[in-house]
Amino acid sequence: MTRYFDALETRSADERAADIARALPEQLARAKALPGYADSLRDVDPAAIRSAVDLAALPVLRKSDLGKAQAANPPFGGYANRPVAGFGHIFQSPGPIYEPGGIGHDWWRFGRVLHAAGIGPGDIVHNCFGYHLTPAGMLFENGARAVGAAVLPAGTGQTELQVIAARDVGSTAYAGTPDFLKVILDKADEMGIALKIAKATVGGGALFPSLRQHYRDRGILCLQSYGTADLGNIAYESQAMEGMILDEGVVVEIVTPGTGTPVAPGEVGEVVVTTLNPDYPLIRFATGDMSAVMDGASPCGRTNTRIKGWMGRADQTTKIKGMFIRPEQVATLVSRHTEVTRARVIARREGEMDTMTVQLEAPGGDGAAYAKTVAEVLKLKGAIEVVAPGSLPRDGLVIEDQRKYD
Repeated sequence: MTRYFDALETRSADERAADIARALPEQLARAKALPGYADSLRDVDPAAIRSAVDLAALPVLRKSDLGKAQAANPPFGGYANRPVAGFGHIFQSPGPIYEPGGIGHDWWRFGRVLHAAGIGPGDIVHNCFGYHLTPAGMLFENGARAVGAAVLPAGTGQTELQVIAARDVGSTAYAGTPDFLKVILDKADEMGIALKIAKATVGGGALFPSLRQHYRDRGILCLQSYGTADLGNIAYESQAMEGMILDEGVVVEIVTPGTGTPVAPGEVGEVVVTTLNPDYPLIRFATGDMSAVMDGASPCGRTNTRIKGWMGRADQTTKIKGMFIRPEQVATLVSRHTEVTRARVIARREGEMDTMTVQLEAPGGDGAAYAKTVAEVLKLKGAIEVVAPGSLPRDGLVIEDQRKYD
């Protein structure tokens, strides 16, 4: 019988929608009162934002926007709902980008991740995520506390010492990147030491099926999660291992890269997240990651929406003929003509020259009619093809680089 972290995981669709309809206006009101949202939410009525559908009318917040705001108003850019000293931790990620952290119960919501992997009281988590400046180590340590497990804060490197520590303290679970557990296990084999690790929760990289099978063959259940330093947990695997279940503390949208426009259900797009964390209310925060919504609910009994996991990066910026083409430019190209529903820029190489083809979904017409707009928006000239509505692939790509360099 499956045991759930809490009752939120098994809510009906109507119950979850009603709870979100109550939580979102409160979160929008908090955000609107913060200086970081002074311009973007100025004319927004928080009471009118009650679902993901309503969120789609609001601007997207990108990490580059956050970085600029933090440079002007350090350290959190006016987006935090507490003074700096009111947080338990302040972290620095590459950029630099600063993130707040709380020491309250399951502040990043990673308890749900560890619980799904069967980690709880009696377990000792060998935590190989970093603890220096970046928050990954604390994310999983905070989650371990929420499920009643002890933590060995191992960090990275020093593999031989890691093996000795895991043996001496009796580590039963692992948290870290997918491949570092294999490094530890291989070193343990080399040293002739048997470890007790039987559960693993991994993130920060791809868990390839062959690696998961390798762990399974060694008697280790390995599940992956998806989160960020800014947002905390976004989605996680259960032992059903069929997609990643959205966390109960976020509202997730899948949008066309470079825009805030939601894609059709099942299509690939960029993951945009609104967190319900009252201390750090990020609204429509663009992760830069690609994924897609899956049909139905998980066989494990958790009822929230599932996504397919990480499917690449949304930043498809490509240099053609020495000029950068960005997804935002492709979105602008579509917005200039009401009859155009979708566009795709294709980079190819003919001989030693770059070529650019712009495909536009429209009911009809001559490509030459769009030449001026293409040149103005993309700053390049290229071949233009008008294609039938619905004919472009729904794979999340708005810029496709077909050039081969080998």
